Formats: sequence, C-alpha cells, structure tokens
Amino acid sequence: MAGHSQFKNIMYRKGAQDKKRAKIFTKIIRELTTAARSGLPDAGANPRLRAAIAAAKEANMPKDTVERAIKRGAGADGGENYTEVRYEGYGPGGVAIIVEALTDNRNRTASEVRAAFTKAGGNLGESNSVSFLFDRLGQVTYPASAASADAIFEAAVEAGADNVESASEQHVVTGAPEALNELRDALERRFGPPSSARLVWRPKTLVPVEGAPAEALFKLLEGLEDSDDVQSVYANFEVPDDVMARLSA
Repeated sequence: MAGHSQFKNIMYRKGAQDKKRAKIFTKIIRELTTAARSGLPDAGANPRLRAAIAAAKEANMPKDTVERAIKRGAGADGGENYTEVRYEGYGPGGVAIIVEALTDNRNRTASEVRAAFTKAGGNLGESNSVSFLFDRLGQVTYPASAASADAIFEAAVEAGADNVESASEQHVVTGAPEALNELRDALERRFGPPSSARLVWRPKTLVPVEGAPAEALFKLLEGLEDSDDVQSVYANFEVPDDVMARLSA
C-alpha cells in the first residue's frame, strides 16, 4: 500500500470512532466556512462549497451546524477568517511529508507543526523543500455505492481523467490540476455530488519504512492529523503489510 492510501485508511478508522467526531467536524466546519468565504455561499454556484457539504453529509454533521458554518463564511455571523497554509518536511526514515492547514493563527499552527516534527525526530523544511517529490493532481472521489467501477471508469475517461482507481470503499478519479473543475462537473452530472473534489499531492516514489522509524512516523502522522488546524497530510512512505496491520490496529 502506498503512503497516501495508508494514511487515508487511518483516517477512515479514526473517523469511525465517536471520540474523534468533534475533531472531524471542526475540520469540515473550517472548510465550509472557507469555501463560503472564498466564493458565493450558494452551493449551486460554488463547487468547493458543494464538496464541503458532501463531506459534511458523509460525516453525518447536523444540518443546522452546516448552515451556521456557511453563514459565518458569508459574513452573516462574523467569525474567524481562516488562511490556507502548507508545511513541508522530512519525518522518520527520511519520509517526505506535506501538511495542509486552515488556520486563524499562522504562528500557532507553525509552532504546533514544527513541534510535532521535532518530537518525532523529523525536520520541518522550507516551502517547496519536498513538494518536488509529489505530483499535484485534481482528485474526485465517490463512495463505491455511487456507481459501478465500469460506469465510473467510462464517465471519467469521457471527462478527460488520467486515472481511475476503484476499491471496496470508494472510487478515486484523478486528472490534471487545471482540469479539476471540468472533471468534477462532468462526474457530478452523472452521479451527483462527489464525496470530495480537491487538489491533492500524490508521491512519485515511495520510501520503504519499518521497525522503529515506522512507529515514530505513524505517531507523527496521527499527531498532525489530531491538530484542529491540519486539514490534510500526505507522505511518501511504504511499509510491509504485517507492519501496517500492527501499527493501525
């Protein structure tokens, strides 16, 4: 399993735990607020907001919570103005890590991320210090129940996608970053709103990690994910299946 897929599985597992629901809601609320603030507060005219609302529904977020977040973003209820920031560095085992955050206090977030890297024996680097090891892609995801793998593949090819991956949990469609809006709109016309539609980082190559470095790496990744400010974490690691099973148990 590749690093981006492994950590995605960790997030799914954590998402199933009620005690983590509050943190998941916090991240989605920030995305809803930012999406509404960056465009119209109308989901029909704001693709990013549509994707955020779809994520909220998938997480079973109450409708009134969604509506309040959108109103805050539109300026109706005031509230924080979140800034999108990216951090890059190397974790245990020489694994390259990209952290994307939404924050109302850049100094606080930078301090928390730097502390997490340092505690794990990693190093937070400068901007673009590891992003060259990843490809920037537009990614649209649907739950497996949305359509068959063949239907998704056919529609994705027609929409100009570069790759389609279907598994038991979901369909993942990727393409060029500049084609994300067109790809999302074409699939949405066929299958309804996606679970997510956003730009992601996909590692070009993977770094084998096991033993103590793997344990330290997973603690770092989970520590970053636990931060309310952090929205997404990408890493280029690869661990043996048995190690993966033990660390994610």
